[in-house]
Amino acid sequence: MLVEETQAQASSATAQAHALLQDRVVATYLIETAFSLEYAAEVIAGEQSCGTFVAVPGETAALKDRHGARVISIKPLGAVSAPSLEGATAPHSARVASRYERGEVTISFPFHNIGPSIPNLLTTVAGNLYELQQVSGLRLVDLDLPASFAKRYPGPAFGIEGTRRLAGVDGRPLIGTIIKPSIGLMPDEIRPLIRDLACAGLDFAKDDELNGNAPYAPLAERVAVVMDEINRAADKTGKKMMYAFNITGDVDDLRRGHDLVRDAGGTCVMVAINSVGFAGLSYLRQHCELPIHGHRAMYGALARYPMLGIGFTAYQKICRLAGVDHLHVSGLGSKFYQSDEEVSQSILDCLTPLYGDYRVMPAVSSAQWAGSAVDTYARTDTIDLLHLAGGGIIAHPGGIAEGVRSMQQGWEAAMAGIEIGDYAATHSELKAAIEKFVV
Repeated sequence: MLVEETQAQASSATAQAHALLQDRVVATYLIETAFSLEYAAEVIAGEQSCGTFVAVPGETAALKDRHGARVISIKPLGAVSAPSLEGATAPHSARVASRYERGEVTISFPFHNIGPSIPNLLTTVAGNLYELQQVSGLRLVDLDLPASFAKRYPGPAFGIEGTRRLAGVDGRPLIGTIIKPSIGLMPDEIRPLIRDLACAGLDFAKDDELNGNAPYAPLAERVAVVMDEINRAADKTGKKMMYAFNITGDVDDLRRGHDLVRDAGGTCVMVAINSVGFAGLSYLRQHCELPIHGHRAMYGALARYPMLGIGFTAYQKICRLAGVDHLHVSGLGSKFYQSDEEVSQSILDCLTPLYGDYRVMPAVSSAQWAGSAVDTYARTDTIDLLHLAGGGIIAHPGGIAEGVRSMQQGWEAAMAGIEIGDYAATHSELKAAIEKFVV
């Protein structure tokens, strides 16, 4: 009898949670405050729904019930002695607070306040929150959204399986590179580099995010040169390298750039997500007939400080919803600030189911080389990723072809569970990479 009651209670709780997500947007925050966590949570809920700093006419109990945000849970995480951010106030009872409480706060917002709109979603779950004096730290760490968002936003058109199909790669990660030098190569100067990369059997290459439709090397000229070399190599080798052309620009530029790449026989386009905005990304997805490679340039401004901004778990859900097929996640042992633990979690976030099959290919990059495969595979246990090495391929002492082969060998060793030094003893390209890149 007790078992049946417990099962019934669990079933009821699940049903209630499911019902909540049908008409509520649920946001989870990491906050820091000189006030009580309960008070700060209520301020956040009120600020981003129907409340303000003072009661106003029309603010009835019925209106609050229909449109007010609700605090679902509060998890205390300890306290610190100094505030993380400037401009926060302390309770009137103390000139300077001696404790700043930290906690994880979950708040739900009525879906009918927002509708299935990413711009209005962000205005609601973030909006003015970062300016509130009652918090000395605030970070959006996760989002749960109603299924209505999936009806409005179709998500990735190609995702992992579509990317693998176009690139002709199964059973291992895609190996790729970034054109280096990032800036300065004229169309005729990029030609031999593309030829060498494509003929070496590389799966994927991309423009650097700095190299868009620049006056010195217009996109149209680059597309013509790059696709000419890719097609020539494909005729010889039977393998057509995927290339992500950077079409970042104003809304009209996005469509024009996409059509230019598509008509030339290209198989991928790239956008700097934070530069074009989620509305721009969504617009491109509606029109796009090619995979969208999503670069997260400027993401550090959103996330580098741990008590401010938007965490990757929340960020990547919005990117997936808006329609990227690949998403940059930094890399293990990278030149950037994120820890290996955070990068590993970012990879797994991209692969976590969302609305069925809204999974995307994590693009691992930044100071990557053949040896990076070992830790990446050990920490994530996945081959569903795009491993990008710029200098790790192009600066290989044996040249580009050996650089590509070294990356392949790094993954062969990782997937087979063979110590990389042992594998290098019989694989000269990997051995040369170790001698070059291990300091």
